[in-house]
Amino acid sequence: MRWPRQVMSLLFVLTLLAGPPAVLLSLVGLSLQRWPTAAQAREWVQNPLTEQTLTAALTVAAWLVWLLLAYTVTIRVLTRLRATVSWLRRMPLPTPLQATASGIAGAAVFGVASNAIAASPSPPTQPVAAGSLDDAGSSTPPDVLHDGGVSVSGGWMSREVAEQVSAAAALVWLRRRRAYRPSPPDQPSREDPDLVPLPPTVAAVQAALADTPTPPTEAGTTSAGTSRLGMPTAGRAFPRVGVGLTGPGARAAARGLLVTSLLAGQRHRRVSVVVTRTVLARLLGPAADTLGRRLPGLAVVDTIGEASRFLPGHPAGRDLDGRDHARRHTRETTDAGRAAPALIIDEATATANADSVARLGIDPATVAVLGTWPAGQAWHVDSTGHTTHPDAGGPAGPRMCVLTQDAATDLLTVVAHPDPSPTGPDATRPPQEPALPVRSPQWHATGQDHRAQSGDDNRRLHLRVLGEPTLLLDNQSLVIRRTAAIQVLVFLAAHPDGADTRQLTDAIWPGLPRRSLTGRLYTTLSDLRATVRSAAGVSLIDHSDDRYRLDPTCVTVDLWRFHQAVHDATTAVTRDTTTWKAVIDAYPGELAARRTWPWLDPIREAARRHVIDAHAALASATPDARQALEWLQAGIRIDPYNADLHTRAVNALIALGDHDAADHIRDGYARRLAAAGIHPNETALTAAAITGQPAIPSR
Repeated sequence: MRWPRQVMSLLFVLTLLAGPPAVLLSLVGLSLQRWPTAAQAREWVQNPLTEQTLTAALTVAAWLVWLLLAYTVTIRVLTRLRATVSWLRRMPLPTPLQATASGIAGAAVFGVASNAIAASPSPPTQPVAAGSLDDAGSSTPPDVLHDGGVSVSGGWMSREVAEQVSAAAALVWLRRRRAYRPSPPDQPSREDPDLVPLPPTVAAVQAALADTPTPPTEAGTTSAGTSRLGMPTAGRAFPRVGVGLTGPGARAAARGLLVTSLLAGQRHRRVSVVVTRTVLARLLGPAADTLGRRLPGLAVVDTIGEASRFLPGHPAGRDLDGRDHARRHTRETTDAGRAAPALIIDEATATANADSVARLGIDPATVAVLGTWPAGQAWHVDSTGHTTHPDAGGPAGPRMCVLTQDAATDLLTVVAHPDPSPTGPDATRPPQEPALPVRSPQWHATGQDHRAQSGDDNRRLHLRVLGEPTLLLDNQSLVIRRTAAIQVLVFLAAHPDGADTRQLTDAIWPGLPRRSLTGRLYTTLSDLRATVRSAAGVSLIDHSDDRYRLDPTCVTVDLWRFHQAVHDATTAVTRDTTTWKAVIDAYPGELAARRTWPWLDPIREAARRHVIDAHAALASATPDARQALEWLQAGIRIDPYNADLHTRAVNALIALGDHDAADHIRDGYARRLAAAGIHPNETALTAAAITGQPAIPSR
């Protein structure tokens, strides 16, 4: 501790200043009352070494020493005071805006402290998404996971449901990869109709889970969202005779039950939800007719009699693969993840068919009625999904997933399958995902970028985004503290023309209000600029015309070189194997490997398709069958889910007479698709949604 030493030093100085005068005054007194006379001066000259003169001389010498000490201390004190005054003059004072913000923050802190015990916090109603909030670089705000779930702009869902949404989104991109047919493009920028981002609600859920580790759970435990095997616990917690949903969140809860049941039933070839046509139109609005035909596991019926065919325990019920429920009911009812389809009807249908609905509820089925239902319990659902008994006012069941119409439509879009009955010349092509309203950002190479990346390069900074994102200075990686800063670097590398504030915030923090993200973006950019400037002495990011760009004069980017190779290969007058090999050599790995940022998928897939096109072009141009097969196998290693590459490889092996290897590739590909959740006859799964009848695939 410093203050005891400082106190002792102050006491010592005060003792030196006050001690000598006190001793001199007490022992000698004031010896010189007046100036000496002429007679005294002559006497001192004649006899200088008298007792009186020696005493006077020593006293004067002592006072002179004390004055020197006092002068030294005074000078030190004045120097310290001058330095303190100068520091106070230079000290930055808060601006009026900063002072106001500090006051508001202080009031909020004291308000939270005073009310922390009096009232429990209410569930969040604002959307949340990933973002950088701390120096460690985590890009997920601490309030992303709230009350065991995730809040989005269209409602709330449990953590397990959010993970199922993220898995369904990944499955969409796997289907697109499977369906793509490689062919050398005529232009370096891709305009494939399926290279489109997923809906905003899906992006918000993906961003919320992107950098959030899955919390550990004990074996067999469940949350309020879904059971261990995937069925919504909100549905499984319904009374045996069903429940009526009332209150402001009734329809939102019914949409949540519809979405969670379809998500949970993705891997089971069975009907997961039975809904009447009028209720589906009420829940989904204009999208009901289109989605109703394309949702696997959804049976749209007009009457309760039709619904009974899809419920367990009824001899007429069938699986989507055509096998009777009567033969499998005993075994399936022991499997909690497959035994309880959800039946969603309205109050009028339930009242008109009270006995039939009551019998359905006795079987292991989830029956939800929009409105009051005299034959069963009623749950009052608020806008946040909490359920209470209307009369008792106490909790009725677990918190339900609640979704607005737009949010439910967004989530169902990633569950839906393409139209199963294509017509026209492309009828034999693999099914393509339908184009969503928003097109993905595409690469547009410019002459300035090409010139910046050509010739001898002596720039010290190199940004590597193909593979693990890394910023290198003289071949040594720089430590970037914030995950959001890494995202900014990769985003600007993928958009060499730059991006404005809105584009950056919407991509990195989807779902959050933009007004709350501007300061977060500025903080991220300032920290990134300071890191690079202190290490390399250059400004990496240029800001002009309200757009942020990577400065091509001070940094090289491997993605830019890759697209330069693609540009050379696709615009060459005469194409040869050299140009396509240059594309392959410039692609060491997928864009931002192992990163799950939602905006990344369309750009990553576009780059992957360029490389697949190069492998297919080399295989087609090679006269040697063995060499062509090697190029196809190399392309399969780039994208192990592409059906066209596997078909070409199998045909090449059959042409070479190696049927065992062809069967091995075919069987391995089928197992890979099955492990990912892609069934070989997904088209048949949507037949029940179109006709209301079970679909029986051909064998």
